[in-house]
Amino acid sequence: MGTDVLEIAGITKRFKLRGRAEPLTVLSEVSLTVRPGATAAIVGLSGAGKSTLLNVLGLLERPDDGTVRMYGRETTTMREQDRARLRGETIGFVFQQLNLLQRRTARQQVAAPLLYAGGRALRRRHELADAALERVGLGERLHATQASLSGGEQQRVAIARALIRDPRLILADEPTGALDPQTAGQVMDLLFTRAREEDRALILVTHDHALARRADDVYVLDEGRLAPA
Repeated sequence: MGTDVLEIAGITKRFKLRGRAEPLTVLSEVSLTVRPGATAAIVGLSGAGKSTLLNVLGLLERPDDGTVRMYGRETTTMREQDRARLRGETIGFVFQQLNLLQRRTARQQVAAPLLYAGGRALRRRHELADAALERVGLGERLHATQASLSGGEQQRVAIARALIRDPRLILADEPTGALDPQTAGQVMDLLFTRAREEDRALILVTHDHALARRADDVYVLDEGRLAPA
């Protein structure tokens, strides 16, 4: 089966809060292994630490304790520039806050990650962006700016942007939150198919238990601890 895409062990994350003597423990001894082609869903109450966990998995935050291995490489002790390079080459993010750029077209939004890719991908960035937008049903909205896109269309732009570099790991935070049921189903079909048929991995955070049940494995994050549902 090959090297696991992601293996985390004993992850603990704390935050210091003003007016509080002791730091708040958001994640406590969290462990998880994700293999190529696997899909996993994480559910839990608001404020349970799901987004913090995704940030740790995506190398956006370092844990206070524990290890994060990506394709066998221990990342918590890497230099920040090496973590950033690995993140850009390996991970596609669908954030709850979409982080789209104002006054940029859908094509420009999706092509943006390829500006740092170099080589053939950089030269073909508009062609690749158009194809990615077509896959999420926005082939006729290539030149629409953020202001003229509906909330659901913006969500699909964000998903196309996450897939543009063909990531081996997709991290999605409430990926269908702004989508109607039909579009949500189509987009998730795309993400699940991408993971299972192309040996990618998908980890999603969701409040939608029906969506979570589509994943191979479902976990509950409660009081900082992760356990199988």
